[in-house]
Amino acid sequence: MTRALRRPVFLIGFVITLALFAVALLSLVWTPFAPAKMNIVHKLKAPFDFGFLGTDQFGRDVASMLMVGAWNSLSTSILAVALGASVGTSVGVIVAMRRGWLELVVMRGCDIIFAVPPILSAMMLGAFIGSGRFTAIIAIGTFMVPVFARLTLGAALQIWTRDYVMAAIGIGRSKTKITLVHVLPNISNQIIVQVTIQLGLAILTEAGLSFLGLGMPPPNPTWGRMLADAQTFLGQAPWLALLPGLAIAFAVLGLNMLGDGLRDLLDPRDN
Repeated sequence: MTRALRRPVFLIGFVITLALFAVALLSLVWTPFAPAKMNIVHKLKAPFDFGFLGTDQFGRDVASMLMVGAWNSLSTSILAVALGASVGTSVGVIVAMRRGWLELVVMRGCDIIFAVPPILSAMMLGAFIGSGRFTAIIAIGTFMVPVFARLTLGAALQIWTRDYVMAAIGIGRSKTKITLVHVLPNISNQIIVQVTIQLGLAILTEAGLSFLGLGMPPPNPTWGRMLADAQTFLGQAPWLALLPGLAIAFAVLGLNMLGDGLRDLLDPRDN
């Protein structure tokens, strides 16, 4: 705890991330107004003229939409990162155990996935299964797999050269048991840090997909769609673009700072 308090980057990232999760969870039980409720009489009201953050072109409360959008963006991103992390980590540790031709095949496969950005993947998936939340999760999660596979492989290979692992091999322990007992616990810190950083990237990517109409379908509010809808009213109601843009920026900033802080905090060499 004392080490954490001495790291302003970690503290700022933690506070921003905590606020993000708090708003997202609060939206499940309370919002100032129903986010999908239209009130044309009060359309395009400025902040504090009607509601805390004004209304959009349909008279919907912007604050309520931002709150629900936080949950939609965060939950989609968490599921996508969970998919990428679980598959990528599993692939990484298996390749570290087997090496040889499997390592070559997997690494070239990672290169191929990296060559196809998640937005293009979502467009291709949308052509087959339709756009929506599931498409966004699969597209983002697939792009995350090689990130975690490469990280896990590199970290695991270092652990396999340690003396205690060599000793475990010498007494006849299986590679699977060594991986579970020695390798995974010793690379877990790096995976946790990467999850935090990739979650920020996933939120940004999800916003991009929603902006293009490939995310959650209306009337579910998402930050990316709020930005897309605001394009027509930039001169008349600039807050419609400014507010979701700031929400995305602060969410990504907070998660990146939290990841950087965790990297320093979990580094055993840092006293």
